[in-house]
Amino acid sequence: MTDVVKFEKQGAIGVITIDYPPANALSFAVKKGLSEHFYACLEDDDCKGMVITGAGRMFVAGADIGEFGMATPEGVPELENFIREIEVAPKPVVAAINGMALGGGMELAMGSHYRIAAPSVSVGQPEVHLGFIPGGGGTQRLPRLIGVEKALEMIVGGNPIDAATALEYGAIDEVVEGDLVARAVELAEQKADSGETPRQTGAQTDKISNVDPQIFEDWRKKIAPKSRNMESPFECINTVEASTKMDIVEGLAFERKTFVRLMMTAEAKSMRHMFFAERGVTKIPDVPKDTAIQEINKAAIIGSGTMGGGIAMNFANVGIPVVVVDIAQDALDAGIEKVKSNYAGSVSRGRITQEKMDQCMSLISGTTDYTDLADVDIVIEAVFEEMGLKKKIFAELDKVCKPEAILASNTSTLDINEIATATNRPDKVCGTHFFSPANIMKLMENVRTKDSSKETIATIMALAKKIRKIGVLVGVGDGFVGNRMLHPSARIAEFMVEEGALPWQIDKVIYDFGFPMGPFAMNDLAGIDVRYLVRQEQKKLYGDRRQSVVLDRMYETGRYGQKTKAGWYTYEDGNRKGEPDPFTEDLIVKTSAELGFERRDFSDEEILETYLYAMINTGAMVLEEGLAIRAADIDVIWHYGYGFPRYWGGPMFYADLIGLPKIYEKVCELNERYGDWVKPSALLKSLAEEGKGFGDYKPA
Repeated sequence: MTDVVKFEKQGAIGVITIDYPPANALSFAVKKGLSEHFYACLEDDDCKGMVITGAGRMFVAGADIGEFGMATPEGVPELENFIREIEVAPKPVVAAINGMALGGGMELAMGSHYRIAAPSVSVGQPEVHLGFIPGGGGTQRLPRLIGVEKALEMIVGGNPIDAATALEYGAIDEVVEGDLVARAVELAEQKADSGETPRQTGAQTDKISNVDPQIFEDWRKKIAPKSRNMESPFECINTVEASTKMDIVEGLAFERKTFVRLMMTAEAKSMRHMFFAERGVTKIPDVPKDTAIQEINKAAIIGSGTMGGGIAMNFANVGIPVVVVDIAQDALDAGIEKVKSNYAGSVSRGRITQEKMDQCMSLISGTTDYTDLADVDIVIEAVFEEMGLKKKIFAELDKVCKPEAILASNTSTLDINEIATATNRPDKVCGTHFFSPANIMKLMENVRTKDSSKETIATIMALAKKIRKIGVLVGVGDGFVGNRMLHPSARIAEFMVEEGALPWQIDKVIYDFGFPMGPFAMNDLAGIDVRYLVRQEQKKLYGDRRQSVVLDRMYETGRYGQKTKAGWYTYEDGNRKGEPDPFTEDLIVKTSAELGFERRDFSDEEILETYLYAMINTGAMVLEEGLAIRAADIDVIWHYGYGFPRYWGGPMFYADLIGLPKIYEKVCELNERYGDWVKPSALLKSLAEEGKGFGDYKPA
């Protein structure tokens, strides 16, 4: 018997306890131990029934994802077959759900004859978030327990429910306030002594009979906008629908066939990659887990604009007092009023309570006096992107803040190493690059300077988690990681427009791939004037490269995007989506003639490859230069900061799916056309020649 599953007899009931921390995942070893104890109890005449529970704070948090794709060792049952064996067992089996029961854990509980739970537990079927469907009977048993509508909510949505809701739905039979295992043993004894046949979930049909088929069509339409290019949400619907048309054996077979097929799709591989990538970003090779972390009990934000106010909200949301600083009282008042308005909007939409809003606002204060920052633990500067101004601010902060306070910049483009020279504490200086809107976007690029201490790095990574962000550590460089990769692709999109494409064609291709919007729609949202001014600064770095004339011409018209109701698109009557504009097309055609380009047709495939492969090539450079620790970190940045579709796994994982030799060949072609904007990366070249992928790359 394996150590990860323990067994004890309590009277005539066998108690099987899964003890495989931290998540009690259904690994090969756990499944082997479960089956051995289960069959031993079945064969033991002195064992009248069984209880299955988990050790610690988990019941079972799902399958062991790290074992996906591995051959099942001899003697280990397939989960769906084992759960069916439990379901048809002649002796009663009670699931004592002591903690989270997710995925295979929920399926194990549903295969048991009776389910009781502690008040604090949550249960669910989150498999859709990994690109596949429940594979242990979840799509067939859950509708039988709680009905089709609620089962669709749980399986297609993938979100867990608490114990009280599970009891209300009928997913569990009882919530136990006291000793859960003792009550489970008592229940198993009662059912065994009653002589009644154990209740099989698969035999229940009352909640799946006479279901209107329209419910499934309605769900397909409902999820379509947010499930572009995905299979798994729709297959969740299909398999739940099958539960209403098939008996349990047929339904399980249908589910299994669908599950096995989905597991091999690029969607599932990509989403599993992102699952691990999100957890991997916290691992920093030269910063040990036991590195001291400073307590952040009070924060300050320099700048009361949209970004500064959004950053302040993140601290208030988790109960950390925050001081917002601005040199002008009017601007400060307006900024805090904007924060209040943001919270009020959340209250009106039912996302937070008025009480929560009041609590958050009580934690946000304003000042025009830097000396009020003497007791803060971290200051985040979020002012205009001008080096002289930032250095002046950091010099002042260095004077007024306590020596151990961390001084961070929200800059997205400037050299934080240079900013740090304005202080006498370069080891306490770093970057915390939030993405707009800062109170909503989950990404936080944490920037390590050449002097940032390990304690500073550990603290800002812990801070990201505390304020509910995904923190990714990056190095100092133009645009850090995300914007560095965006710039060449955005430039080349403009070049393609000069050569024959149109903005709405490019935007549609990028949107259809899975991005929330294309580069020109994004440009209109952020402001053409902002992009123009940033690009003027970048000419100092890239002045010898081809520049986009069409952007200059658009800027000269005074059409700056949504803020002026016209940019690449027009925005009439409050329409934020924008409409293609003949004025824009005429301006583009004239610019092409000015540059001597004979306009040509671009296929959608050429547009997509040009845009993405330029991005991927720059990502390879980022890895070469050590600005990112891992290729997977880049993927996390691009998913959470720029909306790269999760079902493609991020740009670097997508590149591995396509194959680096193909990408390198295309990059070489683009280099001939666009020069150093797509200068082939040495790392891309070497990996392509070696037949490897970015996932294989380990920095020296």
